[in-house]
Amino acid sequence: MCQIDWDAKSRKASLKRRIRKLAIASFVSFQISTIAIMPMLSSAEIQSKPSLQEDTPEEVLRAEIYTDARSPIDGKQLTATEYVELMEKLRSLDSIPPEYLVSPKVREVIGLLRLRKFLRQFIPFIP
Repeated sequence: MCQIDWDAKSRKASLKRRIRKLAIASFVSFQISTIAIMPMLSSAEIQSKPSLQEDTPEEVLRAEIYTDARSPIDGKQLTATEYVELMEKLRSLDSIPPEYLVSPKVREVIGLLRLRKFLRQFIPFIP
């Protein structure tokens, strides 16, 4: 005959009951924490939204006339007239070829670097 171990069955049943109770307790605690946090989140959303009266429409911002600017060369603050004068000077430099804007020594160094780069393709151990 086979002997039935009633104690093992009762342990399994009690383990299942414990797991079920734990699952229910964690679900209830999650629900309670969610209920407690929701009012805080909704008040944070209301505070973070900018008011509509302070928001300037994009059309107004586009029509705004700028009275100050930054230099494209060094980033210094310039008035509108200084900015226009600087841009005119820069446009006048567009007609000058770039070779004349660089000193002969710098042009020579650039040429040597280009030659070195070309030679390194064929002779890779050049320093």
